[in-house]
Amino acid sequence: MSLQEFDALIDRMKLAFEYADNLGQYVEAAKVLFQMNEELPDDLQLSLEELDSPENAKSFVKQYNNELKFAIVDYRQRLMNV
Repeated sequence: MSLQEFDALIDRMKLAFEYADNLGQYVEAAKVLFQMNEELPDDLQLSLEELDSPENAKSFVKQYNNELKFAIVDYRQRLMNV
């Protein structure tokens, strides 16, 4: 995948995430985080725990959102150096 393709895909996913997060739809936001994580190479994918209940979705989103941002930045750096 090229950097431009990755950026376009991640940008769409970020919009979906922000939309769900802003509306307080944390289960949907968590689903987007899982999808974003799957787009990363295996060595950069986070080991995300299963979301076992909707009540835990808000804390799940807050915990993994920043970690995933760092992994995305790392992958973008790799794609720029190819």
